[in-house]
Amino acid sequence: MGSIDLRDAEGGAVLEKIAERYSGLADSSCCLSCGGAAERAKPMHGDVCVDLGSGRGTDAIRMAEDVGPDGFVWGIDISDKMLDKARSTAERLGVANVRFEKAELEKLPIPSMSVDVVVSNCVLNHASDKSKVWSEIERILRPGGRFVVSDIYSSVPVPDEFRQDPEAVAECWAGADTREVYLKTVADAGFEDIKVLDESAPYAKGAIEVSSFTLQGWKPKPRRCCGG
Repeated sequence: MGSIDLRDAEGGAVLEKIAERYSGLADSSCCLSCGGAAERAKPMHGDVCVDLGSGRGTDAIRMAEDVGPDGFVWGIDISDKMLDKARSTAERLGVANVRFEKAELEKLPIPSMSVDVVVSNCVLNHASDKSKVWSEIERILRPGGRFVVSDIYSSVPVPDEFRQDPEAVAECWAGADTREVYLKTVADAGFEDIKVLDESAPYAKGAIEVSSFTLQGWKPKPRRCCGG
């Protein structure tokens, strides 16, 4: 399966296209998600949560209110304008237990084993190295922590001519993996009890067909030795 290295010129172009596209939507009222991951996650009072691809900050701010002053929420995004919008909204609403950071999904500025819940809505398909993203999710979650991620998958492998096209990847379709590859990547990262919470029928997007789905999974707790 082809991938784009964010360190090379082509990968940099992908990041630029993503930031450009979503910066242009920062003040729009259009819906940018493909599922209700944050609502399904149901964070509890005191939880530490992360929203990958936090956009305007709507879900992150809502979760910050859910977890209360004893909890905390990180919002991660690549678009400066989205981050500015999210920060100004949090400040206007007086929500202090949320922090919005600019970062790549493959390199999160969050301490290891410090998070209870990770959510994301239709963002991970943009990532160049999805295995690295899921390794990062596993790294930051505490044992027993969980993720709820909504995303898309492609009905068939995306042809390289589109997969290597920064514009097509930024448009939220050409970076999609197939369902089989997606679920294997998640499992290979070490998660268990992976469940598909909902799933759409295939629909046309760009030059391919995709489906939307929402996944939930857990980081295993350490196994106790039962020897006597």
